[in-house]
Amino acid sequence: MSSLLEIKKNLKVIAVLPAYNAEHTLEQTVKEIPRDWVDEILLVDDASQDKTWEVAQQLGVATVRHNENRGYGGNQKTCYAEALKRDADIVVMVHPDYQYDPALIPRLLEPLLRLECDAAFGSRMLGGQFIEGGMPLWKFYGNVMLTALENMVLHVFLSEFHSGFRAYSKRYLQSVNLHANSDDFVFDTEIIVQGIDLGLKIREVPITTRYFDSSSQISFWKSVRYALSIVGVLIRYLLHKRGLRPSRLFTASGSVAE
Repeated sequence: MSSLLEIKKNLKVIAVLPAYNAEHTLEQTVKEIPRDWVDEILLVDDASQDKTWEVAQQLGVATVRHNENRGYGGNQKTCYAEALKRDADIVVMVHPDYQYDPALIPRLLEPLLRLECDAAFGSRMLGGQFIEGGMPLWKFYGNVMLTALENMVLHVFLSEFHSGFRAYSKRYLQSVNLHANSDDFVFDTEIIVQGIDLGLKIREVPITTRYFDSSSQISFWKSVRYALSIVGVLIRYLLHKRGLRPSRLFTASGSVAE
Protein backbone atom coordinates (compact mmCIF):
# COMPACT_ATOMS: atom_id res chain seq x y z
CA MET A 1 0.00 0.00 0.00
CA SER A 2 2.90 2.38 0.63
CA SER A 3 3.92 2.21 -3.04
CA LEU A 4 0.35 2.94 -4.05
CA LEU A 5 0.34 5.98 -1.78
CA GLU A 6 3.36 7.24 -3.70
CA ILE A 7 1.41 6.86 -6.96
CA LYS A 8 -1.58 8.55 -5.38
CA LYS A 9 0.48 11.65 -4.55
CA ASN A 10 0.43 12.54 -8.25
CA LEU A 11 -3.35 12.25 -8.46
CA LYS A 12 -6.19 14.18 -6.89
CA VAL A 13 -8.80 12.03 -5.16
CA ILE A 14 -12.09 13.58 -4.12
CA ALA A 15 -14.67 11.77 -2.00
CA VAL A 16 -18.21 12.87 -2.85
CA LEU A 17 -21.08 12.38 -0.41
CA PRO A 18 -24.58 12.48 -1.96
CA ALA A 19 -26.53 13.42 1.16
CA TYR A 20 -30.17 13.55 2.12
CA ASN A 21 -31.18 13.71 5.78
CA ALA A 22 -27.84 12.35 6.99
CA GLU A 23 -27.31 14.45 10.12
CA HIS A 24 -27.04 11.46 12.49
CA THR A 25 -24.38 9.53 10.56
CA LEU A 26 -22.50 12.25 8.67
CA GLU A 27 -19.91 13.02 11.33
CA GLN A 28 -18.97 9.38 11.82
CA THR A 29 -18.70 8.86 8.07
CA VAL A 30 -16.47 11.90 7.55
CA LYS A 31 -14.20 11.02 10.46
CA GLU A 32 -13.53 7.56 9.03
CA ILE A 33 -12.55 8.72 5.54
CA PRO A 34 -8.77 8.09 5.34
CA ARG A 35 -7.34 11.52 4.62
CA ASP A 36 -3.98 10.21 3.43
CA TRP A 37 -5.89 8.66 0.51
CA VAL A 38 -8.46 11.41 -0.05
CA ASP A 39 -7.48 14.99 -0.87
CA GLU A 40 -10.90 16.61 -0.58
CA ILE A 41 -14.36 15.77 0.71
CA LEU A 42 -17.35 17.27 -1.10
CA LEU A 43 -20.92 16.89 0.13
CA VAL A 44 -23.99 17.65 -1.96
CA ASP A 45 -27.02 18.25 0.23
CA ASP A 46 -30.18 17.38 -1.70
CA ALA A 47 -32.49 19.79 0.13
CA SER A 48 -32.38 17.80 3.36
CA GLN A 49 -35.16 18.37 5.89
CA ASP A 50 -32.84 17.89 8.86
CA LYS A 51 -29.55 19.49 9.94
CA THR A 52 -27.31 17.83 7.36
CA TRP A 53 -26.16 21.22 6.05
CA GLU A 54 -25.36 22.55 9.52
CA VAL A 55 -23.41 19.41 10.51
CA ALA A 56 -21.41 19.58 7.28
CA GLN A 57 -20.52 23.20 8.02
CA GLN A 58 -19.42 22.31 11.56
CA LEU A 59 -17.18 19.57 10.15
CA GLY A 60 -15.62 21.97 7.66
CA VAL A 61 -16.75 19.89 4.68
CA ALA A 62 -17.09 21.65 1.33
CA THR A 63 -20.81 21.61 0.61
CA VAL A 64 -23.11 22.31 -2.32
CA ARG A 65 -26.78 22.65 -1.50
CA HIS A 66 -29.76 21.96 -3.75
CA ASN A 67 -32.65 24.30 -3.09
CA GLU A 68 -35.05 21.60 -4.27
CA ASN A 69 -34.73 17.84 -3.98
CA ARG A 70 -33.37 16.44 -7.26
CA GLY A 71 -33.28 12.78 -6.34
CA TYR A 72 -30.41 10.35 -5.84
CA GLY A 73 -29.31 10.46 -9.48
CA GLY A 74 -29.63 14.23 -9.65
CA ASN A 75 -27.48 14.49 -6.54
CA GLN A 76 -24.77 12.34 -8.13
CA LYS A 77 -24.77 14.49 -11.27
CA THR A 78 -23.91 17.50 -9.13
CA CYS A 79 -21.33 15.48 -7.17
CA TYR A 80 -19.41 14.45 -10.27
CA ALA A 81 -19.73 17.79 -12.06
CA GLU A 82 -18.40 19.66 -9.03
CA ALA A 83 -15.59 17.14 -8.46
CA LEU A 84 -14.44 17.46 -12.05
CA LYS A 85 -14.51 21.26 -11.72
CA ARG A 86 -12.13 20.79 -8.78
CA ASP A 87 -9.75 18.82 -11.07
CA ALA A 88 -10.38 15.39 -9.57
CA ASP A 89 -8.50 12.51 -11.17
CA ILE A 90 -10.50 9.93 -9.21
CA VAL A 91 -13.91 10.42 -7.60
CA VAL A 92 -15.04 8.10 -4.80
CA MET A 93 -18.71 8.01 -3.90
CA VAL A 94 -19.28 7.48 -0.17
CA HIS A 95 -22.82 7.30 1.18
CA PRO A 96 -23.02 9.46 4.31
CA ASP A 97 -25.50 7.08 5.97
CA TYR A 98 -22.55 4.95 7.15
CA GLN A 99 -23.86 1.80 5.44
CA TYR A 100 -20.56 1.41 3.59
CA ASP A 101 -17.27 1.51 5.48
CA PRO A 102 -15.18 4.57 4.46
CA ALA A 103 -12.06 2.83 5.79
CA LEU A 104 -12.22 0.57 2.70
CA ILE A 105 -11.52 3.47 0.33
CA PRO A 106 -7.87 2.39 -0.20
CA ARG A 107 -9.08 -1.04 -1.31
CA LEU A 108 -11.39 0.64 -3.81
CA LEU A 109 -8.64 2.91 -5.13
CA GLU A 110 -6.05 0.17 -5.59
CA PRO A 111 -7.11 -1.15 -9.05
CA LEU A 112 -7.50 2.42 -10.33
CA LEU A 113 -4.04 3.41 -9.13
CA ARG A 114 -2.61 0.30 -10.79
CA LEU A 115 -4.32 1.39 -14.04
CA GLU A 116 -6.24 -1.88 -14.16
CA CYS A 117 -9.61 -0.27 -14.77
CA ASP A 118 -11.62 2.90 -15.32
CA ALA A 119 -13.98 2.32 -12.37
CA ALA A 120 -13.93 0.19 -9.23
CA PHE A 121 -17.01 -1.00 -7.37
CA GLY A 122 -17.33 -2.44 -3.92
CA SER A 123 -19.19 -5.74 -4.03
CA ARG A 124 -21.20 -7.05 -1.11
CA MET A 125 -21.47 -10.42 -2.86
CA LEU A 126 -17.69 -10.83 -3.01
CA GLY A 127 -17.33 -9.64 0.55
CA GLY A 128 -19.79 -12.18 1.92
CA GLN A 129 -21.61 -11.63 5.20
CA PHE A 130 -24.40 -9.72 3.41
CA ILE A 131 -27.01 -11.51 5.52
CA GLU A 132 -24.91 -11.10 8.68
CA GLY A 133 -24.61 -7.39 7.89
CA GLY A 134 -28.39 -7.13 8.02
CA MET A 135 -29.34 -7.14 4.32
CA PRO A 136 -33.03 -8.13 4.08
CA LEU A 137 -33.53 -11.48 2.34
CA TRP A 138 -35.87 -10.03 -0.27
CA LYS A 139 -33.23 -7.45 -1.14
CA PHE A 140 -30.51 -10.11 -1.38
CA TYR A 141 -32.48 -12.35 -3.74
CA GLY A 142 -33.65 -9.39 -5.81
CA ASN A 143 -30.04 -8.22 -6.13
CA VAL A 144 -28.92 -11.66 -7.28
CA MET A 145 -31.68 -12.03 -9.89
CA LEU A 146 -31.29 -8.53 -11.31
CA THR A 147 -27.51 -8.91 -11.50
CA ALA A 148 -27.89 -12.22 -13.37
CA LEU A 149 -30.23 -10.57 -15.88
CA GLU A 150 -27.89 -7.61 -16.36
CA ASN A 151 -24.90 -9.89 -16.91
CA MET A 152 -26.79 -11.88 -19.55
CA VAL A 153 -27.95 -8.82 -21.46
CA LEU A 154 -24.62 -6.98 -21.28
CA HIS A 155 -22.37 -10.04 -21.80
CA VAL A 156 -20.24 -9.25 -18.76
CA PHE A 157 -19.76 -10.80 -15.35
CA LEU A 158 -20.12 -8.58 -12.31
CA SER A 159 -21.02 -10.07 -8.96
CA GLU A 160 -23.20 -7.05 -8.20
CA PHE A 161 -24.59 -4.07 -10.12
CA HIS A 162 -26.23 -2.33 -7.19
CA SER A 163 -23.52 -1.32 -4.75
CA GLY A 164 -23.39 2.34 -3.79
CA PHE A 165 -19.68 2.28 -2.92
CA ARG A 166 -17.84 3.23 -6.11
CA ALA A 167 -14.77 4.99 -7.51
CA TYR A 168 -14.62 6.47 -11.01
CA SER A 169 -11.68 7.78 -12.99
CA LYS A 170 -11.93 11.17 -14.63
CA ARG A 171 -11.86 9.35 -17.98
CA TYR A 172 -14.95 7.35 -17.07
CA LEU A 173 -16.96 10.35 -15.91
CA GLN A 174 -15.99 12.42 -18.92
CA SER A 175 -16.77 9.62 -21.38
CA VAL A 176 -20.34 8.78 -20.39
CA ASN A 177 -23.33 11.03 -20.95
CA LEU A 178 -24.19 11.72 -17.31
CA HIS A 179 -26.81 14.36 -18.07
CA ALA A 180 -28.89 11.88 -20.08
CA ASN A 181 -29.30 9.72 -17.01
CA SER A 182 -32.24 9.56 -14.65
CA ASP A 183 -32.41 11.65 -11.49
CA ASP A 184 -33.72 8.59 -9.66
CA PHE A 185 -32.03 5.47 -8.25
CA VAL A 186 -31.71 3.83 -11.67
CA PHE A 187 -28.89 6.31 -12.36
CA ASP A 188 -26.53 3.76 -10.77
CA THR A 189 -27.42 1.17 -13.41
CA GLU A 190 -27.41 3.60 -16.31
CA ILE A 191 -23.87 4.78 -15.62
CA ILE A 192 -22.65 1.16 -15.57
CA VAL A 193 -24.40 0.25 -18.82
CA GLN A 194 -23.00 3.39 -20.45
CA GLY A 195 -19.47 2.47 -19.42
CA ILE A 196 -19.81 -1.11 -20.64
CA ASP A 197 -21.20 0.16 -23.95
CA LEU A 198 -18.12 2.36 -24.37
CA GLY A 199 -15.73 -0.48 -23.51
CA LEU A 200 -14.61 1.04 -20.20
CA LYS A 201 -13.15 -1.41 -17.71
CA ILE A 202 -14.76 -2.08 -14.34
CA ARG A 203 -13.21 -4.01 -11.45
CA GLU A 204 -14.82 -5.17 -8.21
CA VAL A 205 -13.39 -5.42 -4.72
CA PRO A 206 -14.96 -7.26 -1.77
CA ILE A 207 -16.68 -5.15 0.89
CA THR A 208 -19.04 -5.64 3.80
CA THR A 209 -21.97 -3.45 4.72
CA ARG A 210 -24.16 -2.73 7.70
CA TYR A 211 -27.89 -2.11 7.83
CA PHE A 212 -29.50 -0.19 10.66
CA ASP A 213 -32.37 2.21 11.22
CA SER A 214 -30.47 5.38 10.30
CA SER A 215 -29.04 3.95 7.07
CA SER A 216 -30.97 4.97 3.96
CA GLN A 217 -32.92 2.18 2.29
CA ILE A 218 -35.72 2.18 -0.24
CA SER A 219 -38.93 0.33 0.60
CA PHE A 220 -40.04 -2.95 -0.95
CA TRP A 221 -42.45 -1.38 -3.45
CA LYS A 222 -39.96 1.31 -4.42
CA SER A 223 -37.49 -1.51 -4.98
CA VAL A 224 -40.00 -3.19 -7.30
CA ARG A 225 -40.30 0.02 -9.31
CA TYR A 226 -36.51 0.26 -9.31
CA ALA A 227 -36.25 -3.28 -10.69
CA LEU A 228 -38.72 -2.47 -13.46
CA SER A 229 -36.78 0.67 -14.35
CA ILE A 230 -33.60 -1.44 -14.66
CA VAL A 231 -35.39 -3.76 -17.08
CA GLY A 232 -36.39 -0.65 -19.02
CA VAL A 233 -32.75 0.47 -19.27
CA LEU A 234 -31.73 -2.97 -20.56
CA ILE A 235 -34.48 -2.88 -23.20
CA ARG A 236 -33.36 0.57 -24.32
CA TYR A 237 -29.79 -0.71 -24.54
CA LEU A 238 -30.78 -3.70 -26.68
CA LEU A 239 -32.88 -1.55 -29.00
CA HIS A 240 -30.01 0.92 -29.32
CA LYS A 241 -27.42 -1.78 -30.08
CA ARG A 242 -29.64 -3.27 -32.78
CA GLY A 243 -30.22 0.13 -34.36
CA LEU A 244 -33.96 -0.09 -33.78
CA ARG A 245 -34.23 2.92 -31.50
CA PRO A 246 -31.10 5.02 -30.94
CA SER A 247 -30.91 6.49 -27.45
CA ARG A 248 -28.92 9.49 -26.29
CA LEU A 249 -28.31 7.53 -23.08
CA PHE A 250 -25.67 5.57 -24.98
CA THR A 251 -24.28 8.43 -27.04
CA ALA A 252 -21.41 10.30 -25.43
CA SER A 253 -22.36 13.60 -27.10
CA GLY A 254 -26.00 13.23 -26.12
CA SER A 255 -26.95 14.36 -29.61
CA VAL A 256 -29.20 11.45 -30.57
CA ALA A 257 -32.87 12.11 -30.09
CA GLU A 258 -35.06 9.59 -28.31
